[in-house]
Amino acid sequence: MEPQNITKELVSTLLPKRSADSNKGTFGKVLNIAGCLNYQGAAYLSSVAPLKTGAGLVTLAAIEKVVNNLAGNCPWITFYPLKDHQGKCIAGYAFQEIKEIIDDYNVVSIGPGLSTMPAVSEFCEDVIKILPQYNKKTVIDADAINIIAATDIKKLCENCVITPHPKELSRLTGLSVDEIQADRIKAAKFTAEKFNCNIVLKGKNTIVCTTETEIFINTSGNSALAKAGSGDVLTGIISGLMSQGLSVKNAAVAGVYLHGLCGEIASKRLTEYSVLATDQINEIPNAIKFITEQ
Repeated sequence: MEPQNITKELVSTLLPKRSADSNKGTFGKVLNIAGCLNYQGAAYLSSVAPLKTGAGLVTLAAIEKVVNNLAGNCPWITFYPLKDHQGKCIAGYAFQEIKEIIDDYNVVSIGPGLSTMPAVSEFCEDVIKILPQYNKKTVIDADAINIIAATDIKKLCENCVITPHPKELSRLTGLSVDEIQADRIKAAKFTAEKFNCNIVLKGKNTIVCTTETEIFINTSGNSALAKAGSGDVLTGIISGLMSQGLSVKNAAVAGVYLHGLCGEIASKRLTEYSVLATDQINEIPNAIKFITEQ
């Protein structure tokens, strides 16, 4: 099967339709498990981006200090405080708290800004291992990928997409960064087959590989996206598309293009030097408008 370029025309056929007869439940609910004391911005970015993309509701599950610091400035997010470890990160036993609410959501995102402290690793490993039994569409990013790399988890599931950059993929697969970059398509296929999951391999011309090893190559984006927080925004965009009913594959394909387009639009105003992750979020409406207007 030949690789397919991700273009505006392709993505325009994938974006979810918006019915006038709808409510927030129509467009889905995202449970975002993210953040720690030192990485609160990641929790913010990965929670706001799905709402800007069209999700009906996003709940951030994070330690109480993160919740308290974000709640006053983010009235559009709902919050679920989790038990903490030494006030810094999610406690290992907070896994039981997630089990109490997970059925209320149709999408789970996990990883942005979690850290890889031992307590978080215990928590994250337990959550990832139970996700297949709940059959939730899932985005696994950042620290959650690093945690998987250090566990005995051998398989994920077809409803899951992981979103590594090359260094994270190196930790996960044992391939060197040079090997990955020398043949990014081969590395993506290897990972999709090895872990039975979909993969977004970030970088120039981001690659999406499905569990059937279909390959899609993104054509949007520029160096404006080479900035801390960009991956958190991408996670949020993909989870927001999933929540509105897109398949994991289509959400990943549309999500990477939409995210790249946000960087392009923002850089026209700000230059490629000065685009922040928040600027990318602010351009989501303009990117969607560009794609949907014929």
